[in-house]
Amino acid sequence: MHGNLPALEAVTADARAAGAESFLLGGDYVVFGARPRETVARLRELDAVAIRGNTDRWLEDACDAPEAALVTRSLAWCGDQLGPGLAHELATMAETERLDRALLCHASPRSDMATFAPDRSAADDELLSDEDPEVIVFGHSHLQFMRTAGDRLLVNPGSVGLPFDGDRRAAYALWDGGRDFELRRVEYEWAAYADDVRACMAEALGDAIETLVGRIEQARFVQ
Repeated sequence: MHGNLPALEAVTADARAAGAESFLLGGDYVVFGARPRETVARLRELDAVAIRGNTDRWLEDACDAPEAALVTRSLAWCGDQLGPGLAHELATMAETERLDRALLCHASPRSDMATFAPDRSAADDELLSDEDPEVIVFGHSHLQFMRTAGDRLLVNPGSVGLPFDGDRRAAYALWDGGRDFELRRVEYEWAAYADDVRACMAEALGDAIETLVGRIEQARFVQ
């Protein structure tokens, strides 16, 4: 979500219209977003299973976070918006959740940073073990895709609030259970949201605000 409230609202409305009754939340809920507290409040209204992502962990433990101005300033601003209690709650959520024959994780089963690529690579064998279930649902890269790795199905629903595949629409997936997933995209007012990011965060982020807004406007990981 990354604190993108209008994208979250668009996705939940689309999912419910399609018949969704509960949700899986894969982390990275607030950092880099204009509406962190409001996003958390809206997520709490959902019937959901939730885990933390690396940016949630960084709210208390940023030892492996990049030292780039965008990251350090965004973490500081977001922490101030949340307050220590809510920041601690997000930072200390479970890392993974097992769901029948599936695993929900942020990047891969044993890391919230090292993740799978859209195409098969030698890294698959390093990120998986014999104990992992047949379906792995994850995020982190902000790239929506679904593929196999041996007998396992890897599903990245993409990013609701900050996609990096050139498509500005919010990304998510519907899951009917087992190996049945539908990757979906939903329109939202991304230009108005970019303006909201500037209005809320420009003072705290300084010149780094243009990097963040560029990522929203281009749906790319611009530097």
